[in-house]
Amino acid sequence: MDLIDNLALGFATALSPTTLFWCFVGVTLGTFIGVLPGVGALATVSMLLPLTFHLDATTALVMLAGIYYGAQYGGSTASILLNLPGTPSAAVTCLDGYPMAKQGRAGVALAMTTVASFFGSCVAILIIANFAAPLAEMALRFGPAEYFSMMVLGLLAASTLAQGSPFKGVAIVVVGLLFGIVGTDVNTGMQRFTFGIPDLFDGLNLVAVAMGLFGVSEVIANIGKVRALSGDTGKITLRSLIPTRDDVRRSWFPMIRGSGVGAFFGILPGTGASIAAFMSYAVEKRVAKDPSRFGKGAIEGIMAPESANNSAAQSAFIPTLTLGIPGDAVMALMLGALMIHGIAPGPRVVVEHPELFWGLIASFWIGNVLLVILNLPLVGIWVKMLQIPYRVLYPSILLFICIGVYSINNNAFDVLLVVVFGFLGYGMMIMGFEPAPLLLGYILGPLMEEHLRRALLLSRGDMTVFLTRPISAGFLTATFLLIAFVAWGAIRRRGRPAPLIAPGA
Repeated sequence: MDLIDNLALGFATALSPTTLFWCFVGVTLGTFIGVLPGVGALATVSMLLPLTFHLDATTALVMLAGIYYGAQYGGSTASILLNLPGTPSAAVTCLDGYPMAKQGRAGVALAMTTVASFFGSCVAILIIANFAAPLAEMALRFGPAEYFSMMVLGLLAASTLAQGSPFKGVAIVVVGLLFGIVGTDVNTGMQRFTFGIPDLFDGLNLVAVAMGLFGVSEVIANIGKVRALSGDTGKITLRSLIPTRDDVRRSWFPMIRGSGVGAFFGILPGTGASIAAFMSYAVEKRVAKDPSRFGKGAIEGIMAPESANNSAAQSAFIPTLTLGIPGDAVMALMLGALMIHGIAPGPRVVVEHPELFWGLIASFWIGNVLLVILNLPLVGIWVKMLQIPYRVLYPSILLFICIGVYSINNNAFDVLLVVVFGFLGYGMMIMGFEPAPLLLGYILGPLMEEHLRRALLLSRGDMTVFLTRPISAGFLTATFLLIAFVAWGAIRRRGRPAPLIAPGA
């Protein structure tokens, strides 16, 4: 009965006119951003963080979440029509979606990806509703030592399991930790890394950091790289969306398997929707009776990754809301939105703010129904969105970024921070550093410092408290094993002999 009562509270919150309106705004913006290649949900969420200052915490989180999972729906459109993924997790959809479009089956591909996205989302919502609250109750037994060790594991997992070099990931997390302690120490009143600049006494502005790293840098990186829809994919009509009976028959089991893979990887920190989509595609290719069909327009090749990336996107809220550990940069921004509204992330969110937690879960169902309505009948409109000239789109994005960050404190210094972090993010991309671990370190750094201090105060300075408490010791052991696994893999790759090249080749 508790689950039914909690869901009743959640739907009462989510169905209020204000929350419903902002849920619709979020999923619509998310679909729009997902359709347009080169922008992404991360940049959009960071751009719209200033808007959350004028909303209550529940409404703000519902809107930002709608943008995130709405982008997963829209990301497949450009993948299928242009062979250009709207989101990183939609890259796998290109492999079979674009061949289907060239075969004149673009409408079927677009319709079936919407169905797969809805199915994967529903599976993830059921998992969240059933397991998030018990996990939060268990986490209430955690002390400062457990929280510190868990955050160390989460940060290292997010940095070492991300794309690119794990050592670069760890290095950029450390940089994020350093950015996080800029400002005035709340315990001693000492100023740290402010260099006498009064604008830094309160620390770096979260919105400015996020907008620069992911908004400005993405615009700079994608200028001249994207192309508009050429119009040769054929007109998408409602009749062209209807799949054949064979398409439906081949889609069920890939959707189920993809949803399971997505839910598993969504819960793990540092993995996320992109890895889930690639893994689900690999699973389908392995279990298929005829793997040669993949890459040539197989319906299974779009159903599995689309259900996986949506399942992963929504199950990622489990560790974020119940433990206060973000699995990726978007989840870190969700935590930032909570902190902006004075809500401490962690298991007490479920207990002290049940209307926020259960209202968000209920909004997932409402938002996904809205997305089906938005994607299937209005697919022609989203196709038209691909014809927006990027010479118009990108200057508009930069203008909105500057207006948004200035409106928070009416401070021109924040706009300067956006520019600095924009070029920093672009430079990191060029050198092969991912900016996402930096943001994770920036947000979790002050929380780690607080729990470290509390643990040492309670133990009277005894550092062994992190090893004598079983749960904390378990997290640190897992951290050590993860480091050893990544280091061993790097050593093996480095010791592997280079392939021989025949003379004259």
